[in-house]
Amino acid sequence: MKKLNLVKKPKLFSIIKHRDKELTKDQFIKDIIAGVIVAVIALPLSVALGISSGVTPEKGLITAIVASLFISLFGGSRVQIGGPTGAFVVIVYGIIEKNGIDGLIISTLMAGIILILFGLLHLGNLIKYIPKTVTAGFTAGIAVTLFSTQVKDLFGLNITNVPSEFLSKWKVYIMNLDTINICALILGIISVIIIVGTSKVSKIIPGSLVALITISLAATIFNLPVNTIGKQFGEISSNIPFPTLPKVGMEKITSLIVPSMTIAFLAAIESLLSAVVADGMIEKRHDSNTELVGQGIANIFSAMFGGIPATGAIARTAANVKNGGRTPVAGVVSAIILLIIMEVLMPLIQYVPLTVLGGILAVVSYNMCGFKELKRITFSSKCNMIEMLLTFILTVVFDLVTAIIVSMVVHFIFEKVINRESNEISQIG
Repeated sequence: MKKLNLVKKPKLFSIIKHRDKELTKDQFIKDIIAGVIVAVIALPLSVALGISSGVTPEKGLITAIVASLFISLFGGSRVQIGGPTGAFVVIVYGIIEKNGIDGLIISTLMAGIILILFGLLHLGNLIKYIPKTVTAGFTAGIAVTLFSTQVKDLFGLNITNVPSEFLSKWKVYIMNLDTINICALILGIISVIIIVGTSKVSKIIPGSLVALITISLAATIFNLPVNTIGKQFGEISSNIPFPTLPKVGMEKITSLIVPSMTIAFLAAIESLLSAVVADGMIEKRHDSNTELVGQGIANIFSAMFGGIPATGAIARTAANVKNGGRTPVAGVVSAIILLIIMEVLMPLIQYVPLTVLGGILAVVSYNMCGFKELKRITFSSKCNMIEMLLTFILTVVFDLVTAIIVSMVVHFIFEKVINRESNEISQIG
């Protein structure tokens, strides 16, 4: 009887099997160095993304640790670095607002199972059918919504509850402009300047970490009147919690199908896009279906440890490659270093002003927009421009699923019309 081979083995397994050629002593050392650097880069981002998603700071770090470990162990890419990303902030915030933390954990767990099914059903190759106009549109839309979540902290606005909907959020911001904390705003602007300036001077030193340390020290030494993580969340835990799951009923599962599908769909798209970008940098090929299985496993364990959804992070993956990482060892090392940092330095996180995290994510939002790609698409054709703008607007005003479904329908209608006109022209000729 022929053995059924659903997906290929994780990339790490094949590399270990051929370690004499692929995992030499020199490469092993390079992977360790890359893993340490990626961990340092991931630290401030993970904390910022966790808080912006509506959970406590350590949840962001736990997600980065778990995702980096399991995506590297079971994924189909050599260099993919996993963790929380800006794309999930608005989605996670909305789920928590409507269904609570338990609803988020169940949604993330279900999304992990869906991702594994995607991989087993060999749906990884379908990513190539999503046009760049759509991916560019929803990525820019996510960037704008991510920046919108940072306005309160960046400007130090005195607002208790901020709505999750884009238009309602900005309405509340405008109504509370008179509560701006000038000190917080100045520190936030300085944070952005430090991040951008550091990137111009060094490609290795993460500007976000420099900003976090510098502004935190200044705020603490001079006792500046700004809101900090400690003031907002109290004592921060440095312990990894024991894996647990909330009670799950059929009614709860049914109500969370749409959120879990949204998480799974976005995780699949973002992780595979990241893997494709990494392939071009290292001139190797990943296995899409194995990568989806690895992403699914990572999200299941992230949910079990109380974390948030995770996926492949393009910026951290690129940093891994640029610093010499060429095997999943770098991702495993990154997870170990983050765990050590969490156990040793987590109590110091309480002194970080929230405006610094707002500045960090403001820069992330800007980088996510991909202005060069947006400009190229805008001037390529009217159809492409309409598809991109439609996806962007629907992502910002409604949600990602609506944006992609509607935009894909419009894309195929345009394709049919263009093909029909081309056929008519060729027949006339």
